Amino acid sequence: MKKQKKELRKKVISERDQLTDKDIAGKSRLIGENLFSLQVYRNAETIMYFISFGTEVDTRPMVEETIRQGKIALAPKPRPQERKMIPSRILDWDNDFIPGAYNIPEPKEEALRPYNPDQIDLLIVPGVAFDLKGNRLGYGGGYYDRFFELLKPGTPLVALVFDLQVVPEVPVEEWDRRVDLIVTEKRIINPGKAN
Repeated sequence: MKKQKKELRKKVISERDQLTDKDIAGKSRLIGENLFSLQVYRNAETIMYFISFGTEVDTRPMVEETIRQGKIALAPKPRPQERKMIPSRILDWDNDFIPGAYNIPEPKEEALRPYNPDQIDLLIVPGVAFDLKGNRLGYGGGYYDRFFELLKPGTPLVALVFDLQVVPEVPVEEWDRRVDLIVTEKRIINPGKAN
C-alpha cells in the first residue's frame, strides 16, 4: 500500500510539474470560479484554505477574494513538533505570511489569530491525487487526516486540483476520509452522486 501510494504520488506530481506558470494561473482562475459557484461556498461564513506551493492550484487569489466578499478566510499554521495545524484568520496576505517549512507560506507568529476548528464551515483540502469516489492521496504528513477529526460533523471537504490530478483509483486505508466535492478547471465532481 505504501509503495503504491508513493509511486502514484511521484507520477502525479511529475505530471503536475510540467505545467507552466501561465497554465497554473489560468487553470487556477477557472477553479476559483467553480469554487465560488458552489452552494457550500456561498453558505459558508468561515472558510479554511490550504496555502499553495510549487505547482499546486494557486489559492492566493481565492483567499483574497473570500476576504473581499466579507467572509472569514483561515490558513493553517503548522506545528511540526506536535504534527498539528492551528487555523489562523488571514486579514492581509502580504503582511500575514512568511515562508515556512519547504518554503510554504504560513501565518507569522505575530499575525496568528487562532480559530477553533469547529468554527470552520468549509475546508479546502490539498492533495496529490483524487479519484471519482472522493478518495484522497495526500503528501504523506498526516496533518489533514488528524485535522479532519477536529471539525464539526458534516463540515464539507472540498478539494481544489487540476484535472490531471483526478486518477482512476487512489489506494486507501480504512481511516482515510473522502472529500465531498472535487473542483477542477474542467468540472465539479460530486462523489456522492454517480458520475
